[in-house]
Amino acid sequence: MADNIRLPDELGQALRERREALGLSKSELAQRAGKVREVVYRLESGEESTVSSLMAVLGAMGLALRLERVGLPTAQEVSRRFLDDDDDAA
Repeated sequence: MADNIRLPDELGQALRERREALGLSKSELAQRAGKVREVVYRLESGEESTVSSLMAVLGAMGLALRLERVGLPTAQEVSRRFLDDDDDAA
């Protein structure tokens, strides 16, 4: 998992990695969290979701949310995300 998650796609990747490490399918995780499978897809894709859905999914994987003061992503980090997206589209 990333040390500092500051962008939605980083959160999605971390959630997917944890789910896979637990050997859970998206459907199994959703059932444990009491949510529909679409919630897991959206979170893992870095898409919009509710805070309550995020908290339920985290709890179902034995994770908790901790807030730390780290600041906003740097311009370089944001730029790299856009470049990565362009590379994926090619």
